[in-house]
Amino acid sequence: MAHSFPDDCRYSESHEYVRPEGDLVRLGISSFAVDQLGDIVFVELPAVGAALARGTSFGSVESVKAVEDLMAPVSGTVEARNEAVLASPEELQNDPYGEGWLLLVRLGAPAELDDLMDAGTYGAKVQAG
Repeated sequence: MAHSFPDDCRYSESHEYVRPEGDLVRLGISSFAVDQLGDIVFVELPAVGAALARGTSFGSVESVKAVEDLMAPVSGTVEARNEAVLASPEELQNDPYGEGWLLLVRLGAPAELDDLMDAGTYGAKVQAG
């Protein structure tokens, strides 16, 4: 399956993405991660106002195959969470970069974005296996 990795996103080793939107970033998981998981049946996300620390778990995605921790690619404060994905986890599979986003986060340390991979680097990494 061909994956798309939008150029306006930055990617983490653990397959989360962040898309800068003004003072906030939209956070989700890449189409590669969604494909690896298979049928997603449950998503767990932190409450609005929760603090994220880069490199720590902030929730989980459960599929028929496995439960995977979601790892924060950046530090910050949760401004909004995608209630539609919580109600209908298949949204995450259908459109991971659009309707399937997970959190809106106010960055605690904007420089952390520089540590994430661009689309080309991430695409090469996942295709190399």
